[in-house]
Parts: sequence; C-alpha cells; structure tokens
Amino acid sequence: MSAQELRDKTPDQLRDELANLKKESFNLRFQQATGQLENTARMREVRRQTARVKTILNEKAAGAAEAEA
Repeated sequence: MSAQELRDKTPDQLRDELANLKKESFNLRFQQATGQLENTARMREVRRQTARVKTILNEKAAGAAEAEA
C-alpha cells in the first residue's frame, strides 16, 4: 500500500492497519525462530510499512494540533 493510499485513510483505519502489521510482524518473527519462514524479505516490508503508518499518523496528529491552534 502506498503512502498516498494511507494518507486517504482515517486515523482509526490507520490504527487498525498498524495493529494488523504488528500481528503479522510477530507471526513472521515466530516463523523465523522455528525455521518455517520462506520469504525473509516480507519481514523488511512489514517493518517499513509499519514505519509508514506511524509517520502518517504523526503527520495527521500534527496537522490537527496546528489547525486547533
């Protein structure tokens, strides 16, 4: 999912997406520890996607605070 698609979502949707990414990250780490992980690049993708979601959430929070002031 691109950054622009994420920016179009509401903060609640972004928080749900973040929760899903954290669950997936946990599952991938568990698979790696047990030797079942086949696509190691997916871990990097999930980590970067998590960072994107957090960044956009912070942008939206800063924008809301600025509009309030």
